[in-house]
Amino acid sequence: MSDAAYSVAADELRQFIEQFEHLEAEKKDISEQQADIMSEAKARGYDTKVLRKIIAMRKRDKDDLAEEEVILDIYKSALGMV
Repeated sequence: MSDAAYSVAADELRQFIEQFEHLEAEKKDISEQQADIMSEAKARGYDTKVLRKIIAMRKRDKDDLAEEEVILDIYKSALGMV
């Protein structure tokens, strides 16, 4: 491999790595912002475990979620939890 080809490959590789590192830093910042939001919600009296569950539910398909809730109710009923 010639020196010019090696130089180009090294520059390209460095760019990929730097872009990835930049995204990692952004991801860390976003995670910290999300934690701050949950801390504020908790300080105002909200149950953050329930908030996280609602956020996860909102991401899911409504039909799948409805089916799961029906099955959960059936299971709870069978166990005398309702």
